[in-house]
Order: sequence, then structure tokens, then C-alpha cells
Amino acid sequence: MFAFKMTNSTQLSPRDIALENQQLRESYDAFKRKGLKLDLTRGKPSPAQLDLSIEMLSLPGSADYVTEGATDCRNYGGLQGLAEARRLFSGILGAPPEQVVIANNSSLALMHDTVVYALLKGTCDSTAPWSKQGEIAFLCPVPGYDRHFTICSDYDIRMIPVALNDDGPDMDEVERLVAQDASIKAMWCVPKYSNPTGTVYSDAVIERLAAMKTSAPDFRLYWDNAYSVHHLTNERVEIANILELCERHGHPNRAFVFASTSKITLAGSGLAMFAASKDNVKWLLARLAPRTIGPDKINQLRHVRFLKNEAGILQLMDKHRALIAPKFQKVLDIFSERLAHVPNVTWTRPKGGYFISLDVPKGCAQRVVALAKEAGVALTPAGATHPLGKDPDDRTIRIAPTFPELAEVAQAAEGVALCVLLASEELRRT
Repeated sequence: MFAFKMTNSTQLSPRDIALENQQLRESYDAFKRKGLKLDLTRGKPSPAQLDLSIEMLSLPGSADYVTEGATDCRNYGGLQGLAEARRLFSGILGAPPEQVVIANNSSLALMHDTVVYALLKGTCDSTAPWSKQGEIAFLCPVPGYDRHFTICSDYDIRMIPVALNDDGPDMDEVERLVAQDASIKAMWCVPKYSNPTGTVYSDAVIERLAAMKTSAPDFRLYWDNAYSVHHLTNERVEIANILELCERHGHPNRAFVFASTSKITLAGSGLAMFAASKDNVKWLLARLAPRTIGPDKINQLRHVRFLKNEAGILQLMDKHRALIAPKFQKVLDIFSERLAHVPNVTWTRPKGGYFISLDVPKGCAQRVVALAKEAGVALTPAGATHPLGKDPDDRTIRIAPTFPELAEVAQAAEGVALCVLLASEELRRT
């Protein structure tokens, strides 16, 4: 732990400011000499979190491969997923089991594939494939998830940033854009504990998303509810049901809902989920049919046997919270102690999810990340929270505390705070 703490420079003489700058540089150099290799780049479960589901490696067992519907999970078939698996995750997804599809690992793969299917085939509401309708665009709330933006970039989809406020995306701007521009075909949404800010969409925002008029008749909400049960406090935050609201407002096919067990059970061998209207489910299954004869039903049965029911999922997530909440609190405590009085530095205090979003003075984020790398702390590249990796204000840095041990998280947070102080001071001198 370093001893330096920035004071209010307006109260210091030039001599005192020079001395403080020297002390800051000495503290940074001392941190570098430790030769640390710390990583806050990705929101990965820690080994201790993965150990919570280690029993799954012995399930379902050599004699347990037949489902309640007499399906032999060792064989082909079952494109929509096991009935008991769809029922298990129905509550989390907010859809009846018949409107749920259970796929193999990675909801990101499902999101990618549904974008490609819409490009090549169109949706069930499209008059032509998206790729035949000229340039198309997605709305992208920012700060946002870099892998969403990568999908768009990879397929030359124009990205239109919209501000992410404390209660969700700037709906005045969203409604204005979708009403006047038919090329806007979709919008990325992480509605609960958003990546990276931890934002929770308010019920009012969700209702406006469901009800808004769009120029494109085949507009879709890519509803990435990745952190639906990933709470960091005793409060289990709930949000409005997007599928029910879209149905109520006459847009039943508007939402594609995605989730996964990647941060619930075993990240490398989880289940991906899709929930939507009956027409959307029929559309997706028709697209999947040429691609596969069926998913990994053994893995689905393994999850059913291990998790058992929704209460079992919530109990497991309480164990996750016990492991990672102290890491988040440690980062918040260190930032509060070291950075509370630094002008134009703020950070989020999420109630769930996997990230803390740190905003530094305008023009400083890249410098902070570079200083941290030099000091042995790896951070997600500055700009990753914006389309094409370009944060116009160069302010936002995503912090991912889950994977390292608590002691390493503390060291990394101290290092990040030092780098913020140093970059801020460098900016002040220019």
C-alpha cells in the first residue's frame, strides 16, 4: 500500500505542489519496483467460484442419461433443448418454457448467430434480409460491452452511440432515432447490472423501449440479460418483463432475450439461452436446423441435476456473492480513500454484475491504462467501452475485480489509483 494521498492543489504553494508531485512519482516508482503481474481485464469467475460447481463434473453419471420425457440424452435431436432445462430457466428468462431455447455454451454465440441469420435471412417480420436493405445500424448505449460492438464491426453494421444514464439509455434520443431512421434495425441492451457501469434499467425505460414506434418494422432489442441473478448485495434487484411489455404494446416480436450459465456454473461449459415470442422461437429453430441436429443434452441434464430448480440457482448465486462482493468493496474502499477529492474522477457502485466503471479526467484514460501496464497492472484498453474502441472523451475505464485473489485485487486497486493520480497531475501541468 502506498502512503501518498492527493490534497487540494488550490490550497498549496508552488513549492508544496512540486514536493507533492515528487512524492507521487516516488510512490509510483516504488510500486513498479514490486514487479507485480496483476490482471483486471476480463470479467471471469475465479477458481474459487468455479469450485462451487465442481460436483457437475461427475454428473449426470453413467446410468443417468434419460430425461423425464424418455429422451436418451446420448443421442441426436432435441433442437429446442430439454423440457426440464427450459423449465428450469423459464423464471430467470421471464418466458414460458415453450418460448425458451437452450443451446450450447455462450450466449454471445447465440447473439452473433441471430445477427448473422437476420443479415442473411431477415427476421420473421422482415420483407427481405437485412443485408439486402442497404446500410443497417444498431443503437449502442455507452459505456457498453465491447463484444457487442465487435459483432457489429465484424459485419460492417453502423453503430450509433446513445448515452447510458443512471436509469438506462437516453430514451428521448432513442425514440427520436428509431422513429425517423428505418436503417436502425436493433439496439444492444444489458438491462440489469449493465457492463460496465452496473446500471439497472428502470421500469419506465423498459416500458418505453417496448412501446416506442420504430420506422423499421423488423426492429429488434438484443436483450442481453447476462447478469440477471448476479447480485452483489442482499437486494435481489428485479426489472420489468420486456417480453410481456412488448406483447402488451403490440410489438410481440421486438425482443430477443439472451442469458447463460457462464457465470453461474462452469464458464467454459455452460448453457446459453434464448427467449422470445413464439414466432421468434420458430424463426430461430428454422435457422438452427441446417446447422445442428441438436445441442449437448448431457450438459443440459447435468445442469438440471445440479441446480434442480430456481431456488437452487439463487442459493448458488448467494455463494458467488460471498466470494466476489468483498473484492468489489475493496476496490470501492481504496478508490474512496485515494481518489475522493480528485477533480473529475468518479466511479460506479454497482449492486450486481461483474464490473466497476471508472471515469477519469477527460483525455486521461489511455494514459492511466499505459501507466498501469508499466506498473504491472493489466486493464481493459481505454475505449473498449465504446464502438470501434473510440471513447471521444478518453475517460472511461472498466475494472473487473472478480478473478484475482482479494489481496491481489487490493494491490491492483492501489496501483490503478496511483496511475489516476499521476495521469491527472500530468494533465494539470499541461
